[in-house]
Amino acid sequence: MDSLVSLSPSSAFATSLSSDGIDSDDEVIFQFLPLIRVYRSGRVERLVGMETVPAAFDLPTGVLSKDIVIDPTTGVGARLYLPVSSLSAVSGKLPVLVYFHGGGFLIESPFSPTYHPHLNDLSSLGPLLAVSVNYRLAPEHPLPTAYEDSWAALQWVLSRADTWLSGWGDFGRVYLGGDSAGANICQEMAVRAGKEGVKAIKGMALVCPYFWGEKPVGTEDSDPSFRGDMEGLWRFLFPGTIGLEDPRIDPVAETAPSLATLGCRRVLVAVAGKDMLWNRGWLYYERLKSSSWEGVAEIVDVPDVEHVFHILQPETDEARPMTKRLTDFFAQ
Repeated sequence: MDSLVSLSPSSAFATSLSSDGIDSDDEVIFQFLPLIRVYRSGRVERLVGMETVPAAFDLPTGVLSKDIVIDPTTGVGARLYLPVSSLSAVSGKLPVLVYFHGGGFLIESPFSPTYHPHLNDLSSLGPLLAVSVNYRLAPEHPLPTAYEDSWAALQWVLSRADTWLSGWGDFGRVYLGGDSAGANICQEMAVRAGKEGVKAIKGMALVCPYFWGEKPVGTEDSDPSFRGDMEGLWRFLFPGTIGLEDPRIDPVAETAPSLATLGCRRVLVAVAGKDMLWNRGWLYYERLKSSSWEGVAEIVDVPDVEHVFHILQPETDEARPMTKRLTDFFAQ
């Protein structure tokens, strides 16, 4: 479910490894390879997803970016993207995309060489004004911290606190977007918006959403060890969870709020044929369609590609049409 690699949790996951022959502080008490190791001393070793690139004008796309701090007390911030080379050809203001990156809630940021080019592309192709949210990561900040940070960022966007937002943003076209864990965040934001009566979100795009559940669905792996690993990962991310029946990991669980109350009017679900989360994306779409939600739901199913393929391999034949499909959705 990471945005950088295809994972096989059953072979990469461990919660307690032998400490024979090593200092107890160096004992690995949790790992989810190839992403992260956590040691008994409390040290967290992120193996990927921590590189950064600066905000700047991107010549190929004509997009200008800048970094802002939303809350100095928490460090929550964002990278904003404005397609300055397209502004002269735009009549009116731009759709506003609030984007949440993937990375399993463990790695990545808006500033990474993975996500920065993707947001440049989205902003240019729209064209649209994008806000890529920098939420805090587990395990130092376990869930629900990422949800709370993301909600604070969304409220900041809706307040039009930045001159780019107030000057160029069309607040009749505010969209949420995210991949993997970021798509999970989108769902939680839409649920909360519905609960709190926030009417500003027009739609959301969930790309390869990180949803799971207690029982296998469709062609999902039913191996008990694998499913135990997936549950262990979720409990590691969210120590206060009730488990895999938690609506934040299984939005169609019996304990979940009705999808009819979702706080947006359009939903696009995108799934990848070789992704282990493929079944969950389809299940979510089908349950949303069969609910009494009054919005419009669409699904895009791209066969023979892996998790978040359009970000990991942006030059492939399948990637560019997927990115364009997203920007077409955000332009509505």
